[in-house]
Amino acid sequence: MTGFRAALAQLLKARFPLLYVESFEEHRVLAELAAVAGDAALVRTPRPVWSWSATTGLLQPDGAARQYTTEPDNALDAVLRIQEPGLFVFRDLHNSLGGDVPVLPTVVRRLRDIAVAFKSGTVPRTLVIVAPMLRIPPDLEKDVTIVDFPLPTEVEIRGVLDSMIAGNAAGGRIRIDLDAVGREKFAKAAAGLTLHEAENAFARAMVNDGVLDLADLAVVHEEKRQTVRKSGLLEFVDAGVRLADVGGLEHLKRWLAKRDNSWLAAADDYGLPAPKGVLITGVPGCGKSLTAKAVAAAWGLPLLRLDVGRVFSGLIGSSEHNMRAAIRTAEASSPCVLWVDEIEKGFSSSISDSGTTSRVFGTFLTWMQEKSKPVFVIATANDIERLPPELLRKGRFDEIFFVDLPTRAERVSIWGVHLSRRLRKPAVAGALTLDEPLLADLAVRTPGFSGAEIEQSVVAALFDAFSQRRPLYRDDLLRAVDSLVPLSVTQAEKLNDVREWARTRAVAATAPEDWEAGEEPPTAAMPAVPPHGRTIEV
Repeated sequence: MTGFRAALAQLLKARFPLLYVESFEEHRVLAELAAVAGDAALVRTPRPVWSWSATTGLLQPDGAARQYTTEPDNALDAVLRIQEPGLFVFRDLHNSLGGDVPVLPTVVRRLRDIAVAFKSGTVPRTLVIVAPMLRIPPDLEKDVTIVDFPLPTEVEIRGVLDSMIAGNAAGGRIRIDLDAVGREKFAKAAAGLTLHEAENAFARAMVNDGVLDLADLAVVHEEKRQTVRKSGLLEFVDAGVRLADVGGLEHLKRWLAKRDNSWLAAADDYGLPAPKGVLITGVPGCGKSLTAKAVAAAWGLPLLRLDVGRVFSGLIGSSEHNMRAAIRTAEASSPCVLWVDEIEKGFSSSISDSGTTSRVFGTFLTWMQEKSKPVFVIATANDIERLPPELLRKGRFDEIFFVDLPTRAERVSIWGVHLSRRLRKPAVAGALTLDEPLLADLAVRTPGFSGAEIEQSVVAALFDAFSQRRPLYRDDLLRAVDSLVPLSVTQAEKLNDVREWARTRAVAATAPEDWEAGEEPPTAAMPAVPPHGRTIEV
């Protein structure tokens, strides 16, 4: 028995008079209500189901309509006069209970009368409001009980997928190229969608090219994108990058690679919980945000970005509601990657706003600690000392990684990534040969450069070439490098403070073997030691 059926059965047996179910899936809710109300083993006294909508009016259990009951006042009056066991399901009543339209006082009064009559009556009667949004006027807060109705389970979604595959593959119109693991990935990718949305996504995937394979997971993610956009609090980000596009950070990459597919049943067979996430801090411009995008692409999961600024609004109490809504949207889209960029700016311990930030932050912390849905959180921070200490304790994140300035070996990789991408353009390619000596020379010439500064050097060199409408030359790159003053020089003292903080509090994102013995320090102010941060075997 599902959690919803068990909870509903208890409430019906306890004769709660008014229940409220928030869900867009009316037909699923009606089916579950009918299943529980008609089962004597669950409720002892079976109850026939009556239903009401603004178009049909009040329908009897046999489907016959009661006359003059399309108006909610008249329908509620009719329900009050029924003196036999029954479950009365009202589907459009929320439109009379506030929101964009004024609350109808007569409807509220009749609902309160029904609550008193049903509680004191001798026969079991319950009225259930089914609505896509929660609207409970203050007058009814003590009379109405909210019943959570979950989205379809993976088993239900898998049943829809299997039935669609069986129905379409038999005719030879669709070729199915999915094994058992592939079907599991499709079912998990559709988690958070309604059954109708999941069915639509699977149908689109099948007709896309006549083949259903793992490449069609993108179609399911597109359906999730629609759900996220409607919330307005999260942004669905197109990753568009691979882990190979992130130069260096091999330690962090290996740690992430070992957690790929950790939301599948195979991981559960090992007794593994879904990973909570990572906090990535370090020097600005060294690939923290790029890593978040690359992980989502490598794992084949949707990437959602939480802009903490959108959570806060001018209305008292709405910020806390927005954070809870954002969390619900993320969990509805799971498995997914939730990216919180520059988290210290949204949850800084120095912000003073009458407690709103601390309450919103507390909601986020509690969810991070207790979440059971496979939502992998990647938070990035440039100034980690501004973060409240409770965010950094174990249990919030699986690990804290520190991204330092790239080593010489990492700079070779970063130069290769940015140059190879541009040299594919016919107008750029010319006499410049992208070989190991060139990359090694550029890496030696750019100590203390971040990944973003290396990319900017390539862009500046390309502008020189473009201004003369000629291919890119080696001298263009050297001039760009010589003209750029890196952050490691302008902010040397601040970077040393950040490194000192990370020495014993974070794990180095750079692999130990990438630091070459005897490598010159980026600047005189920076000691020539391996990248700061604990090193662990991953």
